Amino acid sequence: MTDMQKSWGLHLGIIALLFVLQFILPAYHHGSLARIMVLTCYAMGYNILFGYTGLLSLGHALFFAAGMYGMSLSIQHLDWSAGPAVFAGLVAGFAMALVIGMLLLRTAGVAFMIVTLMFAQAGYLTVLYFGEWTRGDEGFVIKQELRRIAGFDLSDPTNRYFAALLLMAVCIVITLRVVQTGFGRVLVAIRENEERTRMLGYDIQRHKLAAILLSGTMSAAAGAAYGLLFGYAGATFASVQYSIFPLLWVLLGGAGTVLGPFIGTLFMFYLIDLSSELTTAYMLIAGLVLVALTLFAPQGLVGELRRRTLRWLP
Repeated sequence: MTDMQKSWGLHLGIIALLFVLQFILPAYHHGSLARIMVLTCYAMGYNILFGYTGLLSLGHALFFAAGMYGMSLSIQHLDWSAGPAVFAGLVAGFAMALVIGMLLLRTAGVAFMIVTLMFAQAGYLTVLYFGEWTRGDEGFVIKQELRRIAGFDLSDPTNRYFAALLLMAVCIVITLRVVQTGFGRVLVAIRENEERTRMLGYDIQRHKLAAILLSGTMSAAAGAAYGLLFGYAGATFASVQYSIFPLLWVLLGGAGTVLGPFIGTLFMFYLIDLSSELTTAYMLIAGLVLVALTLFAPQGLVGELRRRTLRWLP
């Protein structure tokens, strides 16, 4: 069996396992896993830019919020149905990634990181400024009867779970296809040695822009899905906190691995959930565990597994 066949078999097996878990999990974990799968798609989008291209962004909440508000405002104020509204969220994320990406390509290194943070903060303040429409920090609830696509009520736990699984499956397939093509290998080459990649004749700026567009659109898809499946849109999702989360998830799971974002999101979600049952200082426990993982598994959980045994993991 080739490495590519092993890779596809593993990832399709994970998707199949998640499908089966729908019929087994109790209600609480059923809902939690649906939320984790949507957030995993956000982390996967971030991983395209950071894990594979080596561009550290501190402003990805801008794209997540663009998808969420593109979808939710279309439903709330334009009376669009859920299907076109989700498409509006994708277009909003793509357009934001295109405009911001063209500007970001004028920077590099630390400047790139700082500028992404500045744009994200500007987006957050914009959401607050237009509070008459966005309801600011308070946010707004999307009515249950409006959360339907093709006759499926996405507020129903079963439909919501399968919608989240479908989105995650699509993101996994896209990521796998990207990293196994020449385009993905050029992104990795840019991450490892940008100057050498340029000397080999590759258009660095074009590949970086393509990575930003793919990353931003995937993150926007996660934002639109999160708002629709869980029926809420608020300024919190545009804050710096939601720009830091995908970085932590990717680092925990393993930057530059396809499954890393899922494992990192799953681990972080339940770490905080279990810690909060023990103490109000749950972030202290989470912080200590994160420090330990950084010291003893610097490549992340999946990254360490790849380094030590499964070297064929993408």
